Amino acid sequence: MHPTTNIAIRAARAGGRVLLKYFGRADTLTIQKKGRNDFVTEVDRSAEQAIITVLRKAYPEYGILAEESGEQQGNDYQWVIDPLDGTTNFLHGFPQFSVSIALKHKGILHTGVVYDPLRDEIFTAHKGNGAFLNERRLRVSTRRGLDGALIGTGFPYRDQRHIDAYLGMFKDLVLETAGLRRPGSAALDFAWVAAGRIDGFWELGLSEWDFAAGALLVQEAGGVVTDIAGGKRHLKTGNVVAGGLRVQQALLATLKPHLSDPLKNG
Repeated sequence: MHPTTNIAIRAARAGGRVLLKYFGRADTLTIQKKGRNDFVTEVDRSAEQAIITVLRKAYPEYGILAEESGEQQGNDYQWVIDPLDGTTNFLHGFPQFSVSIALKHKGILHTGVVYDPLRDEIFTAHKGNGAFLNERRLRVSTRRGLDGALIGTGFPYRDQRHIDAYLGMFKDLVLETAGLRRPGSAALDFAWVAAGRIDGFWELGLSEWDFAAGALLVQEAGGVVTDIAGGKRHLKTGNVVAGGLRVQQALLATLKPHLSDPLKNG
């Protein structure tokens, strides 16, 4: 396993221990509102600090982009960190949340780790070396289209500029698939695409830290990740479609009629 992956695993587990310590104790937490339906607690910040401490000790010269503390400059490498993906779930005691850590080199994803502390499942990938779940190699599903497919999504609960387009997409995919699922942690959704637990995924308006690690997992498991227009701007736009090649292409075709002019740019 690559050294940066090992360090990211160590950091993710450190963050996960903080999350487990406070899970189910939301009544003891101070909750702050960052924006519409967007919350942060001392747990997010404590988990992020635990993660950064591990990463900084190993690679002090690397830059950092973290959800809560923002961007810290460094060399050509940058860690991308979401210490608690699924904060709303966490606050309600809903058992679906994760830690997500990615490493980019000159903007290219090289390492991805998504950790589910409740199930003790750690999903890992390093560019060119495949994707793994607790050291078992992963492959995306081999489904050949949307018929019978199980598709993950995330509701646009923060930025609702494209809510009408999203609802049109949702309706068409309900009619074409075996079902849609919205568990509430995009990082885990991507990890589950990589593991073949769901056949594909789409969402609008994600932040880079929500899915950078997950995108590499899907790609290293043999899948495809693009923006919603089929291009490569997904990390910048946050509008993303992922899955095995045929499912991903079928998703793009179904979503295309609903793309407004802003969405056509990815």
